[in-house]
Amino acid sequence: MDKKDIASLNLQELEIELKAMGLPKFRAKQIYDWIHKKGVTEFSEMTNISKDLICKLNDNFVIFSCTIEKKLVSRYDNTVKYLYSLPDGEYLECVVMDYKYGHTICVSTQVGCKMGCAFCASGIGGFKRHLRPSEILSQIYTAQRDLGLRISRIVLMGMGEPLDNFDNVMKFLALVSDENGLNIGMRHISLSTSGIVPRIYDLLERKPQLTLSVSLHAPNDEIRSRIMPVNKSWNVDQLLDACKVYADTTSRRISFEYAMMKGVNDTPECARELSKRLKGILCHVNLIPANEVKEKAHTRSDDASIEQFKSILEKNGLNVTIRRTLGSDINASCGQLRREKILENQN
Repeated sequence: MDKKDIASLNLQELEIELKAMGLPKFRAKQIYDWIHKKGVTEFSEMTNISKDLICKLNDNFVIFSCTIEKKLVSRYDNTVKYLYSLPDGEYLECVVMDYKYGHTICVSTQVGCKMGCAFCASGIGGFKRHLRPSEILSQIYTAQRDLGLRISRIVLMGMGEPLDNFDNVMKFLALVSDENGLNIGMRHISLSTSGIVPRIYDLLERKPQLTLSVSLHAPNDEIRSRIMPVNKSWNVDQLLDACKVYADTTSRRISFEYAMMKGVNDTPECARELSKRLKGILCHVNLIPANEVKEKAHTRSDDASIEQFKSILEKNGLNVTIRRTLGSDINASCGQLRREKILENQN
């Protein structure tokens, strides 16, 4: 008999499971607290549960959890990057960032990625599988336990495309925002997508209060299709139409991510075209000095080009920031530690 993934069950689902085992309702709340508030990884750690019940839980359920394979700490800004191993031998990454307002974690939603963006390391090893809700949660619980702190904000911007793992990500969001669990409000969560347009509309139906971050990275189809294959399925016009509907319906500002790559998308002409494209959309533009990846051909734009780009956008009425580079000494962009580990295992 396959054991059930207990950490992916919400409280009501857990109550139903335990009722079928002849257990009282209050047991579900006890067990749920141990998993989602205290972050235990073994039923034996639940000290107010009888040994007989622990045996029953072990017979019927499993707590999927991450194991820290490698941990890097930036000497500049306290950014922490983890390489986690999973029970099936796969690897994933997450990053914890220290801000004035608290700690933010960037979590992965897939092992690898299908999107094939020209500037990203996440998909180099190929796509392996979707992550379960429990495996996304475990990235947070493991980091909190290791660092001895509470995570206050979440960005789904690590390995993988969140909207390609839609159902599991939606379940994760429900669990992590549950007042009976971590209780991280949706306004403190950002979800990043490369632009799977139908799923943006699916997300909109749920009337979320999270921040939608869109990896745009180009002002037109010619450039975007070259660096982001997803654009061949849903072009810039279709993506921006969906973003406008999303922002107008939710009154939540869209965050457009724009990785600055030298000679690719960083010219004044690109800035002016982008300004016209984004006119009328409730949005913010986040300019990102692109991370240079050994297997990829691009290089990051120089500081002068980024500042000029920012100035043009601002003159055209857009709200713009340049992302502060965190963890630069530990390769804090996702995908690189996993790639190194895969190569190490092959040798």
